[in-house]
Amino acid sequence: MTQVVQTLDDYGRPAWIAAMVLGFIVFWPVGLTILAYMLWSGRMNCGWHQGRGRWENKFAGRFERARSRVEEEMRNFGRGAASSGNKAFDDYRDATLKRLEEEEREFRAFLERLRQAKDKSEFDQFMSERRERPAPNEGATT
Repeated sequence: MTQVVQTLDDYGRPAWIAAMVLGFIVFWPVGLTILAYMLWSGRMNCGWHQGRGRWENKFAGRFERARSRVEEEMRNFGRGAASSGNKAFDDYRDATLKRLEEEEREFRAFLERLRQAKDKSEFDQFMSERRERPAPNEGATT
């Protein structure tokens, strides 16, 4: 495969375009794959590959600002939400959040009791099976 790529590189861009067109004629996914490879590898010299750094730099600032904004919102999430401007709604939201937090605590406590009960029942079953098992020396005669 690398030999084919090297040969096409030796002939230049017209060879790549001919291979792509033939690929589309023979089986369209092959042509599409060749086109994608040509764009990705920079063999088309259409500005996409050389401009990749420019595009990355252009959007990197936006992504960084968005990421920092999300991180800031996550830090402030536990401190309470900002006021919506409607006192009745803010009171309702605070009461609902407190109720949900209490329900979560109760549910976590329930799950912990459930795990403890399951662990205890498994341990009790193990101990009862262990007691019922004959001792290793009982069946042996000397």
